[in-house]
Parts: sequence; structure tokens; C-alpha cells
Amino acid sequence: MPSPTTPPPSTDALATAVLVVDGNRVTRYINPAAENLLGISALHALDRPLANLTQDCTGLVRVVDHALSEGAPFTEHDLELPVNGHNIVLCATVSPMEGPGDMALIELHPAAGNVRIARDEQVMAQSQASQALLRQLAHEIRNPLGGIRGAAQLLEAELEDSDLREYTQVVIQETNRLQSLLDKLLTPAKRPVVEFVNVHEVLERVRSVLLAEFTQLSIRRDYDISLPELVGDPEQLIQAVLNIARNAAQAMEGQGRITLKTRVARQVTLAMKRWKQAIRLDVMDNGPGIPEDMLGQVFLPLVSGREGGSGLGLTLAQSLVQRHDGAIHVDSRPGHTCFSIYLPIKDA
Repeated sequence: MPSPTTPPPSTDALATAVLVVDGNRVTRYINPAAENLLGISALHALDRPLANLTQDCTGLVRVVDHALSEGAPFTEHDLELPVNGHNIVLCATVSPMEGPGDMALIELHPAAGNVRIARDEQVMAQSQASQALLRQLAHEIRNPLGGIRGAAQLLEAELEDSDLREYTQVVIQETNRLQSLLDKLLTPAKRPVVEFVNVHEVLERVRSVLLAEFTQLSIRRDYDISLPELVGDPEQLIQAVLNIARNAAQAMEGQGRITLKTRVARQVTLAMKRWKQAIRLDVMDNGPGIPEDMLGQVFLPLVSGREGGSGLGLTLAQSLVQRHDGAIHVDSRPGHTCFSIYLPIKDA
């Protein structure tokens, strides 16, 4: 067993995150893998209480307390730690160390069967199945819809009473609206036309469009200007963010506040692939929030909490983000809703 006064041998080269804490739960050693996982440098971690390494390390402190009180190794599965604004699910093993003082060796690695990964896979499969079903239905509806529109136009041409033409106009306008909806559903999935993209240029385009459409809307920017460029299709990314932001503005009837925020996320799993770094793009609003019974369905087609809404905006946004190997997570409560878009940082 390693001495408590020296770092565990050869841990610098390990892929597993390793930390050592003393009896006061103060960090005495952290290896590079742990720095990367927790998004903190050794300079800031050493001699710092374990409870303060991330936004909330109380769960990890609890595991350390249990292992030291029992005097035996203890493993906690599915331990959630907030890192850089998002939760990561870990498997934490704490082993008491031989020698003077209550030293403990902590090993952290992504939990097998990560809950969020499983949820993302389920959402992706559900989205693909829903879109396939909708495309089949759209094909069945399209032909008779064209016949209804044509019949209404012929009828309108034969009517002499202008008052009656109001009814044919309603039929024509509604069939046009439904035709536009079907066209969106039947649009073939277009692969991104990749190039280097500055995510803040994407957000500025979205901001300009929203302010032109909702003149009383307040939009706050909280950008990390050190972020690298993405590899992606700028038009598809603009459309995805715009759909989410417009949905937020409409929920607040154009009079609330939206915050556009960017940060780096480390060690994330997107589209069933592990990435060292990703860009996290948050679209936050202070609106009424999403009803709890709708929260798990917001990305399903034709599900809308707004009267007259098509329920396609978020579905299309999710599809566009998935084409970039990304994912969207949502958190909502009254007065605060946050859609977080994760996009991997990769080479062209």
C-alpha cells in the first residue's frame, strides 16, 4: 500500500482518475486523469478541501467518510458530480491507506451503464422511430390533401357569392399550412456541409433574428471566448439554436429574458462515443417552465405546449444536433428552463 506522504507510484500515467486526501478531507494528490475528469488543475486542487473541488462534492465526501469509518475499501456506483455546469455519473472507489493519519486513495471512472448515456440512446432511438412513422403518415396524407385544395379552388371559381368564398379561402389556407408542415416532415435528412464554425457567430445570428422578431425580448450573452472552433454546418446549427430560442421566446410571449451561454465540457459521451472535450451551449429563459408531465416528451413530433404550435421545432433541432454527433439535454422548473446543446470538439 502506498505511503500517505508520497503520491501513489505510476498514477500519473493511469487513465483512471486518482486522488489522495488526508484525514481532514484535504486533497494532497491528484493525477492528470483526475484533473481532466474534474476540470481542475493540480495547482488549484492541492491543499484544497475535497468538498470544494467541484460545485458539490458532498456525495464523494460521504463515500470517503464511509470507507475511513469502516477501515475498508468502499465503492459507490452511479455517483453524480457536477462538473462545469453538468452532472457526470461516476463509479467511485475509496481505499484507506496504510500509515499515520486517515489518508484515503480515491479512484474515479465513468460508471458502467451510465444513466445519462442510456437515456440519450433511448431518446435517439425514440426520435428516429417517431420521425420514420411521421414520414409514412405524411406520404399517406399528402395526396388527398392536394385533392382537397384543388377542389376548394375549383369551387371558389364557381361561386358568385363573395361571402361564401371566405369559407373556401379557409380551406385553401389550411391545406397550404398542412402542406408546408408535411414538406418539413418529408424533407430528406441532409448531412452537414462541414467547415470550421465559430459557435459565437452562430449565436449572434440567432440573437439578431430573435430581436428583429420579438422587439421586447431581452437577450443576455455569457460567452467563453476562448472556445475553439467547431467542425459543422453553420446553417444547420443556426437553425437548431434558433428553433430552441424561438420556442423559449414564444413561451414567454416575447417579453422575457433569454441567456445564451457557452462553456467547455470535458469527458462527455455523445452519440455513444466518448469525447475529451465538447462545447456546451445553453439557451436559458426565465419563462413559466415546461410542465413536468411534458418534460420527457418535448422532443417528440407534434407535442407542443403552445396553442397553435406545430410541435416540430424541438424535434428538428434535435435531429440537426444529432447529425453533428451532439445531444440536447433539458432542465426546467417555473422561472427557469435550460436547453443544453453538447457538440463535440473534433478535427475536420
